[in-house]
This record gives sequence, structure tokens and C-alpha cells, in this order.
Amino acid sequence: MGPPVSELTDRARDVFRVVVDSYLANGTPVGSKTIAVASGLNLSPASIRNVMQELEERGLLASPHTSAGRLPTERGLRLFVDGMMQALEPSADERAAIESRAGRGGPVEEALAATTSALSGLSACAGLVLVPKRELTLRSIAFVPLSETQALAVLVAEDGSVENRVIALSPGTSPGALIEAGNYMSATLGGLTLGEARSRIEREMADGRAAVDGVARALVERGIAIWSEDGARRPVLIVRGQGRLVDAAAAADLERVRDLLDDLEGKQEVATLLDSARAGDATRIFIGAENKLFALSGSSVIARPFRGLDGQVIGVVGVIGPTRLNYARVVPMVDFTAATLARLMG
Repeated sequence: MGPPVSELTDRARDVFRVVVDSYLANGTPVGSKTIAVASGLNLSPASIRNVMQELEERGLLASPHTSAGRLPTERGLRLFVDGMMQALEPSADERAAIESRAGRGGPVEEALAATTSALSGLSACAGLVLVPKRELTLRSIAFVPLSETQALAVLVAEDGSVENRVIALSPGTSPGALIEAGNYMSATLGGLTLGEARSRIEREMADGRAAVDGVARALVERGIAIWSEDGARRPVLIVRGQGRLVDAAAAADLERVRDLLDDLEGKQEVATLLDSARAGDATRIFIGAENKLFALSGSSVIARPFRGLDGQVIGVVGVIGPTRLNYARVVPMVDFTAATLARLMG
């Protein structure tokens, strides 16, 4: 941890803020002459150099090998974000862009993906949303023959989403058995979640109350087993806008970008990171090596949980990008997106 802001002199805070602002705007080191000319601090280059040296000794600034200028360290960025940043609320147009995506009709996951895409575009980062493992509520199920050995199980959910799975057929399975199994499942299981449907099927099969013959019975059991197993593994992480991480500024550091994209491919690790932001109400900011997952790529994650009407956390939304983020603009944007998704999911 770096020193608290209160330990810095006014002069040190002023110089430090100029260096951070310049870095976040341009991504390049800033020298004492540039600060003396452009900052309006009314300090000589020599005085500024002395202050910058003090800030470097405190671990807040660093000097790249190729430049006499200084950049903020990750510790310095943490100090700035926690103690000096002045947040900029999203504009009316930005709020409208996020709300319009969240207000789309259709399946919830599509609205989540659209909202995350909007956040990605506005923040120039990759957008992330972690949603709970959601059990579909069934509307209907049908089995469509593909060949003598395979059929397509088609599940239509109450929210309008449609999912398909290919299942193996026992030898001699007739088209009539496929229709019988689909009709039985749609009539018996409509309005139930996958877990509820599986329990009802197991009870009716055990009690001999299932109004289907042996072949159709096997289809029913196999179909509900496949859907239930798949639901347990349902992806819970939506990532949008990875391409925004490969911009002109990143071209000079392609290795870092490759590391970051590799990290994003490991969705379970990213989901675990976002899940750690579920505790509490505040926005969490992970800068660079503060999180082991993104230590190599030197990236920052801004994440905030959103809650349902019952006050329980139902997801986490955020962005990932280089440490050179416009934190003052992006943090309130993530906050607003979380509030929007809370209304959508509530």
C-alpha cells in the first residue's frame, strides 16, 4: 500500500495529479519541463523534478528506461482512484444508450448481452457480466428425427428462448414415439423449471403414472437428463467487445494484449474474479497485479454487483481494459449499468 493522500504535500499532490492525468490521457511518460509549461502550477522544472523524485521514492511514480519522464505505478493509480479521483457522471446520451439496450424485449440473456455491448462501446473496454445459474422455465419440448439413430430435442422456454440438443435414439425408435414423448413432456412439464421437471418425471416413472410406452419413456428420461445436466454447466459469464482491447495504443504492446485475451478465454477464472466482487455494495477496482489473473497483462477490472427486489445479489457487471483507463468516467458508467440491470432483473 502506498501512503495516504493526506501524507502528501499540496505541491506533491498537484504534481502527482498532473502526471496521472497525462498518463491516463496519453499513455506516455511526462517530464518536468512539460509539467512546468502546461500545468499552470507556477513551479520551475527543477522544483518539479525534486517533487517527482520524492513521489518515485514513495513508490507512486516510476521512470521507464527509455525516458526521463515519469509514469504512475499501479500503487500510484490505486492512490489516485481511492483518494483523488473526481467522478464524472454519465451523460444523458450515455445513460439512454445503456437503458435502451436493457429495455429490449426477448430473453433476459440477450438483454444482458446487449447492455454489456453498450457498456463496452461507451467505455472502450471489454464489457463483462456475470449472471446467476438460471434454471429455464419450460414451455414445450419436441423431438425431431434427424436419422435412424439421432433426434433433435428442442426446448422452448417461457421467456421465448429456444435451445437444441442432439440425442441418440435406441434402434427401432419410431416417429410416433418421438411425438408421444414430446407431447407428454410439454403437457406434464410446462411451467416447471428443469429441476422441478426432473423431480416430477422421476416420481411419475417410479409410480407408474407416466402415460407413455417403453420407447417414449426412455426418450423422456434421456431428454430431461440431458437438459438438467447441461443446465448445471450453463455459462454464467458474458463477454463483449474484446476487439476494443486491440487499439492503436495497444499495438506497441501486443504481447500484453495477447496475455489479456488469453486470460479472457479462461472464463471460469474471470467468473471467479467477478464473483469476488459480489460482497458489499461498492464498486470494486482491481488494478494490474493486484489480481493474479491479470498480473501478466497489466489490466484493470472495474466491477459492481447488482441486486434484485429482495436485496439479494443476482449478478456482477463490469469492464476490463488497460490500467490506463479513464477511471473517473468509467467507474460511474459501471455503477449506472449495474443499477439499470438491477431494474431489468428485478
